[in-house]
Amino acid sequence: MIFSLAIYAAPYTSQASDSAYRFALALLENGHTLYRVFFYQDGVHTASSLTTPPQDEIHFTQNWQALAQQHNIDLVVCIAAALKRGLLNQKEASRYDRPAFNLAEGFELSGLGQLVDATVMSDRLITFGA
Repeated sequence: MIFSLAIYAAPYTSQASDSAYRFALALLENGHTLYRVFFYQDGVHTASSLTTPPQDEIHFTQNWQALAQQHNIDLVVCIAAALKRGLLNQKEASRYDRPAFNLAEGFELSGLGQLVDATVMSDRLITFGA
């Protein structure tokens, strides 16, 4: 089956991020395809290159980056939710005259159309968080 995930909760504030990551691992280990992971609302914080958890905690940003690279998975961040929360790529930082950008490598800013596309292209869309 082809799956897509939508993550609505910020990492480290609920079980949602960990559950989504473990679900992704399990479905890939069982031969399923993960088409896209869409980060929305506070879930966009997962894509921050500035996240620095203690060494004994899960680093969700790095884990998603590695999984995406290993399995060729789209990591899409809702641009409207990201901009509201101060998460910008280089293009948006320049566009809004901000001094820096902080979108982690491997994550892409895009609109809700990518979530609609994920729904159409997948057999199942599973959501995590509020």
